[in-house]
Amino acid sequence: MNTGSHASDEAKLAQLVDKCLSEGPVIIEREGKPVALLIAAPADEDELEKLILQHCPRFWEMLERSKEDIKNGRVLSHDQLWQMVNEKSGPEATTPKPQREKRIGAK
Repeated sequence: MNTGSHASDEAKLAQLVDKCLSEGPVIIEREGKPVALLIAAPADEDELEKLILQHCPRFWEMLERSKEDIKNGRVLSHDQLWQMVNEKSGPEATTPKPQREKRIGAK
């Protein structure tokens, strides 16, 4: 097992991040084989979210299951969905009015 101090690990990571920001993607290898890729994060939050989801196997599995459900008619109407929510949440739950999404830090 490779050991080192926490401070030295943080310093190494900081160097890799700096290199990524100045020179472009950094390939991280283990035993001579690529195992990870360090890239600069997009400044736009929506673009960052897209990038993360593009590389999330769990998201793609959920999307495929959803497509199959739609294809096979296993869907709920808006009213059916909120009826189920209200049944599970109790009488205090109500159907929310559609709202625009507010981003953290948005004005």
